Amino acid sequence: MLEIAIVGGGLCGLALAQGLQARQRDVALFEARDRLGGRILSVPSEKAGMALDLGPTWFWPEIQPRMLKLVNDLGLRSFPQHDTGEVLYLTDHDKAPDTLSRPGLHGGAHRLEGGMASLVEALRRNLPADALRFGHVLTAVADRGDHVELSFVCGGDTVVAAARRVVLAMPPRLVEERVRFEPALDGKVLDALRETHTWMADQAKTVVAYDKPFWREAGQSGNAFVQHEHVVLGEIFDACDANADRAALGGFFALPPEARANLRQGLPMLVSSQMVQVFGIAAERGEAHFQDWAAESYTCSRRDHVPPDNHPEYGHPVLRQPLWGGRLHFGGSETASYGGGYLEGALEAAARLQRAMVVERPSVAPGIGQNEQGIAEFGEWVATQRGAVLERYKRLLHQNLASQRTEQLTQRAVLGVMEQVYSEALARLGELPFHAPGASVETELSALAQALLAPFVGFNKFLLDEAIAFNGGSCALSNFPSEHRPSPDYLETTARDLAAAWREFAYNVNALLAGRLAVRAAA
Repeated sequence: MLEIAIVGGGLCGLALAQGLQARQRDVALFEARDRLGGRILSVPSEKAGMALDLGPTWFWPEIQPRMLKLVNDLGLRSFPQHDTGEVLYLTDHDKAPDTLSRPGLHGGAHRLEGGMASLVEALRRNLPADALRFGHVLTAVADRGDHVELSFVCGGDTVVAAARRVVLAMPPRLVEERVRFEPALDGKVLDALRETHTWMADQAKTVVAYDKPFWREAGQSGNAFVQHEHVVLGEIFDACDANADRAALGGFFALPPEARANLRQGLPMLVSSQMVQVFGIAAERGEAHFQDWAAESYTCSRRDHVPPDNHPEYGHPVLRQPLWGGRLHFGGSETASYGGGYLEGALEAAARLQRAMVVERPSVAPGIGQNEQGIAEFGEWVATQRGAVLERYKRLLHQNLASQRTEQLTQRAVLGVMEQVYSEALARLGELPFHAPGASVETELSALAQALLAPFVGFNKFLLDEAIAFNGGSCALSNFPSEHRPSPDYLETTARDLAAAWREFAYNVNALLAGRLAVRAAA
């Protein structure tokens, strides 16, 4: 019997498997596809001589610390997205595009040399071949008391596996739509699974390779937005390598899934025509690659074909709690409290799950002052975060502005910053040694948790006050009156969201300490 089974070989499942393997846990990773990476997909281009990203393309080092650390730890190299501060806008298919100033369009985004799939390959190299099970499509999950039974379809046959703990690192809607549970999941859990939109599942992307970056030679950035009635690609961006030795343009389709399906055979011609509209006749001679994620059965559910009205909400508390006595867990980027939907969210979810799966023993013998030292170190760390939190807010605010997410700007940025800080705080606590010297675990836990949470008292209010003060003097927000001078109702709603994030953080601190103290008290 396996100790831990992970279902889903996207970044969350892969990073979790690698982390558990490094800690010598018995783990197997089951993947429905014949490849790892999930929505990470890089394909080779003969014309450009490089890998083209048809899934995630960017990460943001300034506001995504887990991605930055992983890239550095794996020895990979990143480079900033090409951005000259100018963008082409095409609003009439019979006219030439206008050139407008849009500095910081991509908000400090970086790309990986070798494509995002290099991240997947680097993680895979750390896993033994016998830990990977490809072509396994999950159909049922059953609680057997002391273990969980998993049923898969593999090559037309039914395969059954057993594990003491199971992580479903799959899009939540696919779990609800295609997996049978015994006993049936609680209605609140099913609702949370159904309501969680799969990030980018309804989208399609193209990357077109060229012999040379002719748009750069013409003084253009490669960034463009198209908004006329015959639009095919709504957004276009430069997809060259770091030095523009290898040339490509990428684009996101503005056509909905049904229209793309009906026009599938004609998409290459339509894309080529629009590239010529925007960049001229030189754009006609490209090598186009396409990926329609709405047609991916292991990514897109039926509900995902209808796009959400607003930016999806992720990190539902119900999906972040274990079920069946700690034997069943949900993962994937959509369960992250910070960076949900992005690669950063996948790593945040993997870190949460790893904390739940692993209880480390102290690396040094516990001493009388060990807890006090840990509390002091953590307090200093929190104080450092408080000093830098306004800069984090500004960066996240500007990224949202650059990404044209202009609803609830303050609320999104403030909440995003605190969720990021809380995520990093849990990781920091996981590195510090604590012990239960003589009192009961419950008594020690209560005192220790209160001491560790104390430096955060007033943190939310401090950030919100700083954000309001910054907003009032921000020229960038002067065109958004509700953000420039937030109303009392808006601020009250934001404060409630911050309080909810704080409660979840406090719960996670208690859960983290409870597991560690209980084991160490018995050691």
